[in-house]
Amino acid sequence: MNNHDLNELTAISPLDGRYRNKINELSPYASEYSLIKTRLEVEIKYLIAISDFQISRKLSKKEVDFLFSLVEKFSLQEAEKVKETEKTTRHDLKAVEFYLREKIKNSSLKDILELIHFGLTSEDINNISYRLLLKRGSEEIVIKEIKKILDALLEKAESFKNLVILGRTHGQPAVPTTLGKEIVVYAQRLNNELKEFKKIKLTGKLNGAIGNVNALSFVYPQKNWVKFSEEFSKSLDLEPNILTTQINPSDDIIAYLQIYQRINSILIGLNQDVWRYISDNWLVQEIKKGEIGSSVMPQKVNPIDFENSEGNLGVANSLIEFFVRKLPISRLQRDLSDSTVLRNIGSALAYSLLGYKSLLTGLSRIRPNEEQISKDLNKDFSILAEGVQTLLRKENYKDPYSLIASLVKGKNIKEAEWIDLVNKLPIEEKQKKVLEKLTPSGYIGLAKELTEKAIKDIRSSR
Repeated sequence: MNNHDLNELTAISPLDGRYRNKINELSPYASEYSLIKTRLEVEIKYLIAISDFQISRKLSKKEVDFLFSLVEKFSLQEAEKVKETEKTTRHDLKAVEFYLREKIKNSSLKDILELIHFGLTSEDINNISYRLLLKRGSEEIVIKEIKKILDALLEKAESFKNLVILGRTHGQPAVPTTLGKEIVVYAQRLNNELKEFKKIKLTGKLNGAIGNVNALSFVYPQKNWVKFSEEFSKSLDLEPNILTTQINPSDDIIAYLQIYQRINSILIGLNQDVWRYISDNWLVQEIKKGEIGSSVMPQKVNPIDFENSEGNLGVANSLIEFFVRKLPISRLQRDLSDSTVLRNIGSALAYSLLGYKSLLTGLSRIRPNEEQISKDLNKDFSILAEGVQTLLRKENYKDPYSLIASLVKGKNIKEAEWIDLVNKLPIEEKQKKVLEKLTPSGYIGLAKELTEKAIKDIRSSR
């Protein structure tokens, strides 16, 4: 193959190759094009803001509309012009400034040409642009996918709230629970993290080359530049950060991404649990005509959606983990090593999105195998030993734990053997009658009630 122009087969990153069609909707928030367009947007809004701040003449409505149209009509072809300029400038933000100058130099705005990027450093535009992309991409695309997972989990928790399964601790048979209750635990954890997104306010800084508003306060000392900076950030729905070096510290970005990291870890756990349930034949997957599970074993239906989800969420978390270590650190008043790192935030969102979509696909294709679940639940009645020894404790029997352990530990006790064991216990006949009727499917505590309460609480909180 001689032609290696970019397409899904030649792309180095699987995000832009194999998986492009699954994450394409994130491109307007996570691509080089989107970064250039957002930088242009911020530059234009700044130009309008300093006009309103009476640094230049008042712009007419027609002029303001013209400026905004430059953003609305900004195409890939226009972005390529910026990239062409960057070949000469070797400065990506300066290329955006030159592009804007070129666009207005023959318009009625030509008299304010020199006020483009007036008194700013590149980081004033960049810090805001990256945060806008992170916020918009999250709210418009990625968080919506997480909410779909939450909806799917709530639906399954409701459907399976009465389906008793064998609970395992340390991988060993423990006591019964319900499939719905185990699912709603994940739903509640997910819902708690979704609420955290609303608590974090991404910040914006607009205070010049080293954070002291040196240039602007020098040429316009009578102006309240702190107030201007605060109001400009607020106009973009960002929390003003006045006290900075040249860079706006990335602590807020890190806190935001760490919510993704926790969500991804929660869902990795869910993927692994579902994978195990499928392995145990408690959950079975819908078979679609034409799909192949194994290249050599025709009988297999592999849980690939859950495996792909786990893998992609792991990649996303690896990126976020590096961001957490790297982004808080900048030498002295600034170094540029964070610049190339910030460009990968979109990749972390994209790998997360891939993981969420794979998980949703997997969840839509599973159903419980109630026959196998019941068989495994009832094959060993020793899982009821917890209840028996607790009853004996209530009756003040001496060391009931050791007694019951000596009768059941390491044994597989069938139902008939269980009744025989109960009849030999040193308890009253009425208590024996209660224990004789006790079965794994009836020993679920408050699983159903807890599930129903959690579903109700989650839905009301949304």
